[in-house]
Amino acid sequence: MSKIYVLHENMEWTDHLIKRLDELELPYEDWLLQEGHIDLLSEPPEGIFYNRMSASSHTRGNRYAPEFTNAVLAWLEFHGRTVINGSRALQLEVSKVQQYLELERFGVKTPKTAAAVGKANILKAAEQFEGTSFITKHNRAGKGLGVQLFRSTQALQSYVNSSEFEEPIDGVTLLQEYIVSPEAYITRCEFVGGKFVYAVRVDTSEGFELCPADACSVEDLFCPAEGEVEKPAKFQVREGFSHPIIEQYETVLAANDIQIAGIEFIEDADGNIYTYDINTNTNYNSEAEDNHGSYGMLEVAKFLERELEQLTVKK
Repeated sequence: MSKIYVLHENMEWTDHLIKRLDELELPYEDWLLQEGHIDLLSEPPEGIFYNRMSASSHTRGNRYAPEFTNAVLAWLEFHGRTVINGSRALQLEVSKVQQYLELERFGVKTPKTAAAVGKANILKAAEQFEGTSFITKHNRAGKGLGVQLFRSTQALQSYVNSSEFEEPIDGVTLLQEYIVSPEAYITRCEFVGGKFVYAVRVDTSEGFELCPADACSVEDLFCPAEGEVEKPAKFQVREGFSHPIIEQYETVLAANDIQIAGIEFIEDADGNIYTYDINTNTNYNSEAEDNHGSYGMLEVAKFLERELEQLTVKK
């Protein structure tokens, strides 16, 4: 019997989906790809394969999980299996450079960005930001890895030459113009089946690590995944959000065979929108969803159910 296969490296970020699959009484199998082996010419099982590999897997001790997942996805695609968020999605997940270039290809504005390998080249690349504020971030990141704000190239030099400097897992450091949001928030748009589901307003006043997963509140000191009683919730669904950028995002996702993703943008004082992240291993914040009555993982499970039904009809 065909079933849904969930490919991932982190159970904490997958439990919510598993609960929804159980709730809908769907047949599924959990494929934990922290390590493993495959026979390339063997036949994969029949079913729908949903890739949830994360760019930040190395922060949980799973350094080579994306590389192994890439091999598994190539195997599945070679044998003609239906893969949700396949090889192309994984390419974008582990490279912000590829994300930005793909967004720009479809007319989606991104912040001015430079990529550099090596400390001397990082400092050289920073010269184009002289006189302005800028940030650094890791090319293969997730969870706001490596994000630091600098007001001067001198400050960057002090950081790069200090013991505090974080070497990116792929060696590529990005330098990016700092876009100021007047109200200190960003917007994250969620898509399932390639279509817009809802947008979330995320408070950025306390830092850059903006992972919406509930588990982040446990493992990441500055990850604002939980609201506070005395303050407005960090994550709030934007009621009735509508903007032409949504159609552009859907075009980008379709062109890259990405069915499930969260895309983040920031708006400056003049109303200009800058898009800076495509997250193909999207998570959802339970508090924001409960307050609004919309549930991302439920929509994902229903989408996988429809895909499984279509596969069964074809057979």
